[in-house]
Amino acid sequence: MTRERRAAADGMAEAEAVCEELAAVLRRAGIVLPSLMVDPVTYGYEPPRVLVELGRCNVDTTRKLIAVLKTAAAR
Repeated sequence: MTRERRAAADGMAEAEAVCEELAAVLRRAGIVLPSLMVDPVTYGYEPPRVLVELGRCNVDTTRKLIAVLKTAAAR
């Protein structure tokens, strides 16, 4: 495996970990982003780069997310 691919694999592992962490924090706030995942297409770029897909959500979920972020920002 090339150094670039190893770095990309490490980046994928890190991205998967942060996706899991974000999903856990959002669940504690009563929010689920159904499409939250590592974007597999970006792994195929040359050079590879890893992006987190936050996905789509409905208006109610968006409002919950806004409320949580406003509360956090006010601290």
